[in-house]
Amino acid sequence: MTVKPAMGGGPKPLAVTLGEPSGVGPDIVLDIKARAGADLPPLFVLCDPDMLVARARRLGLAETVRLHPITSPGDLASVGAGELAILPLVNRQAETPGVIDPANGAGTVEAIDRATAYVLEGEASAIVTGPIDKKALYDIGFRHPGHTEYLADLCATKTGAPIKPVMLLTGPELSCVPVTIHIPLVEVPRQLTTALIVETCRITDHDYRRRLGIARPRLAVSGLNPHAGEKGAIGEEDEAVIRPAVDQLVAEGIDAFGPLPGDTMFHAEARRRYDVAICMYHDQALIPAKTLAFDETVNVTLGLPIIRTSPDHGTAADIAGSGHARPDSFRAAIALAAKMAAIESGVRPS
Repeated sequence: MTVKPAMGGGPKPLAVTLGEPSGVGPDIVLDIKARAGADLPPLFVLCDPDMLVARARRLGLAETVRLHPITSPGDLASVGAGELAILPLVNRQAETPGVIDPANGAGTVEAIDRATAYVLEGEASAIVTGPIDKKALYDIGFRHPGHTEYLADLCATKTGAPIKPVMLLTGPELSCVPVTIHIPLVEVPRQLTTALIVETCRITDHDYRRRLGIARPRLAVSGLNPHAGEKGAIGEEDEAVIRPAVDQLVAEGIDAFGPLPGDTMFHAEARRRYDVAICMYHDQALIPAKTLAFDETVNVTLGLPIIRTSPDHGTAADIAGSGHARPDSFRAAIALAAKMAAIESGVRPS
């Protein structure tokens, strides 16, 4: 299967999933719609309408946010400017903020599956996913480490092509890509290879050109050890594994440089030298990204045949239904998805 281009007739909508319904996903989408009104890009939300109506009532937004059920993305033209388009799920979901209900898991997965299919079929331009509760999904037989890996397998199955997903954390001041992600720190030097670094950088370079509109992205590659190994004095990986990767990337015409000491590459002056930092492990990337812009950083999955963005926070079930959830990251994820879709389609975003 090949990915179909978005059909004509104007910009295609974003497909939005709420993630775990007992978390803040429903709260935030309702809040964003209440604040932004008609100023949001075209989008529809895959969810149980009754669940979202109940949450809107709990938050005092039932009169402010009017839900408009549709049967397909093509029906969005019938939705009023002040209405939120809802594409109902087959699986029902209970409105139980803060309390995990295993019965909700099937709907959470259904929303991801259908949103992905709509983008692959050209009926939607991108998917924006709300945070999931992995334990809740594991309890119903979900066997993927997380959202990203599931989307990669889903796209690979539908397209018939192998996929290597790459995590990008991007905010107003810093963008980072971790080469290794959810593994114990002791495993990082064992799994870090020249080939893995090169592959991660190639995907990053490709998607920055295609979907982020940067003709020649600058990749700053971090070291692994303190002071980037001090030329082998503090560990061998920087010279034996990372530097050969940088040399290969440069030979391929990719603007990469490093390895750089991790303690000197994230201050303001250093950040002006690159577009994205390629980091060797999870916390090396996420700590500076979240420190600089915790509420505005967006999680983007590179390497997929579709555009996928997500807020960079969890379900926050402890405040679900309280009205205290901050919408900044989810709103930024929506805006970035729309921008990336416009760039990929050749439309210059305003």
